[in-house]
Amino acid sequence: MTSIAIIGSGPTGIYTLKGLMESETPLSVTVYEANADPGKGTPYHPRANDRAMLANIASIELPPVCESLTHWLRRKSPAELAMLGVPVETIGEREFYPRVVLGAYFEAQLNALLAKAVARGHTVDIKASHRVLDIQLRESDINVEVKGEDGATDSKAFDHVVMATGHDWPEKTETKPGFFISPWPAKNLDTIGDVSVGVLGTSLSGIDAVVSVATAHGSFLLDDSGTMQYHSASGPDFHLTMMSRKGLLPEADFYCPIPYEPLSIFTEAAVDRLVDTVPDRLLDEIFELFRAQLFASDPAYSERIGLGMLTVETVADAYFSERESYDPFTWAALNLGEARTNKATRTTVAWRYSILCMHETVLRAVPHFNEEDLKRFHKYFKTLFVDDYATVPHQSIERLLALHRAGRLSVLKLGPDYRLDNDSAEQGAVIEICDDRHAFTAFIDATGQHAVSAWDVPFPSLIAQGVVREARTVKASTAFAATDDTATVATGGIDLDSQFRPKFEKPLSHSLYCVSIPFLLHKLPFVQGITSAEELGSRVAKSILDDVGCREFGLKAVRHYS
Repeated sequence: MTSIAIIGSGPTGIYTLKGLMESETPLSVTVYEANADPGKGTPYHPRANDRAMLANIASIELPPVCESLTHWLRRKSPAELAMLGVPVETIGEREFYPRVVLGAYFEAQLNALLAKAVARGHTVDIKASHRVLDIQLRESDINVEVKGEDGATDSKAFDHVVMATGHDWPEKTETKPGFFISPWPAKNLDTIGDVSVGVLGTSLSGIDAVVSVATAHGSFLLDDSGTMQYHSASGPDFHLTMMSRKGLLPEADFYCPIPYEPLSIFTEAAVDRLVDTVPDRLLDEIFELFRAQLFASDPAYSERIGLGMLTVETVADAYFSERESYDPFTWAALNLGEARTNKATRTTVAWRYSILCMHETVLRAVPHFNEEDLKRFHKYFKTLFVDDYATVPHQSIERLLALHRAGRLSVLKLGPDYRLDNDSAEQGAVIEICDDRHAFTAFIDATGQHAVSAWDVPFPSLIAQGVVREARTVKASTAFAATDDTATVATGGIDLDSQFRPKFEKPLSHSLYCVSIPFLLHKLPFVQGITSAEELGSRVAKSILDDVGCREFGLKAVRHYS
C-alpha cells in the first residue's frame, strides 16, 4: 500500500482524509494528533474555547464531510443537544453555533470516515497524543520522527506526508501578570478580576475574548421583549475596552445566496487573463476589473462612494467612510436591524454580495503580484475584502450591544500611530495615543492568527536540508526578468508550488505537502476558515491520488511549480 502521514486531525486533516478515502486503490494512512482527542481541531476544542464563543460560519457554508452539520444535529437526542448547548428550535441551515459544537461535529465525522475506510479496504491509524518532532526528506520516502504518549520517540517512513498542523497558538499566553498574547485557551482569562480590561482587536477573535471575560463576570439573558441584556455582580471597576486602528466593530452576517452566484465581469477567466498579459501593472488592472464589477452589481452604491474617482490606495477609505462617521455601537445597532430584516425577507445587498464573491476570485492574482503591488494590496486593498467576508453572527453583535448598554464595554480608536507599552506597567499594559494614556490592568492581544516565516517551521531537518525557503515574488523593477533569485524578493511564508509542495531542486522526495495556515497567509491572505480547509484538503488529496495512479501504471509523476 501507498503510505501517507497526515500531521494534524483538525478540519484540514479531516478533509484531506476524506479526499483520500475516494481512492479505488487501498491506502495506508496514519494521522498524528498531539492532543488526546483527535478530530476536534484547535479552534473548536473545548479546552481552548469558552462555550459561549461562536463560530462565524453558518451551517449552509460548512462543507459536509460524511453529512452536513444540520443533518448531524437533527440526529441528536434532546439530551445530547442540551449537552452541546443547542436548543432544538435553533437548528437550521443559516444558524451559527458555538465553536465547541463544530469540534464535536468534526470528531464525529472523523469516526465516520474510519468506518468508510474499512468498507473501502483502506487502513487508517489515528495516533492520539503523538507529537511529530521532525520530518526528514529522503530520496524515495519521507521519515517522520514522533514522540508518543509514553514519551518514547519513534520514526517511520512514508511515501507522502501532509503538514496540516493548523493554527499556531502559543503554549503560554499570560507572558507577564495581566498581559495575554492570545485569548486562547479561554480558561486562562478566568483569572481576570474586576479590573479595566483592554482587548486589542475588534474582529471575532476580539469578540471571543470579550465574551469569555464577560461570562466569567455575569450572564447574558433575554428580557421580556426578547432583547439581550447583560447582568453582572461585578463592581464598577470591571470594564472592557475593545480597540483597533479604525475603532470600528465588525458588521453582522448578511443574507446572500449560497453557493455564490457567478460574477459577470470579475471572473476567474478575466483575472487569469490579466495575470498572463499585464504582470507589470497587475494590481491596478485588477482594481479596474473590481470597479467595473461593482458598478454593474450596484450602481447606486458605486456612485454614493465615488467609485469612479477612487484608486487602490483610496477605495478602502471610501468604503469605511460612512461607518466611521457614526458611533460604533449606533452603527452596530442599525446594521444588525438591517441584517435581521434582510434575513427574514431573503434580501441580498448587491454591493456586499459582489465584494464577497470577488474576495475569492482575487486570490488567483495575489501570488502573481510583484513586490510593490503585493505591499499595496496588503496595505490598502485587502482591508475591504476582509471586512466584508469577516462578518459575525447576529448574536455576537447582540452581546456587544448588551455589554455597552450595561456600561461595561467601550471602543477605542487607535489610529495609525499608537504605542503599546507592556513593560513599564506592573500589570497589563498601557496604550498611548498622542498625548493620551490609557492604562489597563489586564490586556488581551486578540488580533488572531498571524503569518509566520519559513524559518518558523517546527521541523528542524527541513531547514537543515534547505528544502524550505521563504515565498518569493518578482521585484517591481524586474517584472519581465528571468525568474531567478536575483529578480525576486522574499515575502515570508514557505515557497510552495500549486500543489502546496515546497520548491527545491535537490534529489529528495517531493511528496511533502504544507497546508498549515500560518505559512500560507503571505500569498493567500484569505485562506482561513473551514471552507479554505476543505479546498486545501481536497487539492492535496487529489495530488496524492494522481501520484498513486501514476505509480500504479509505472509512470513517473511530473513535478510542476506553476
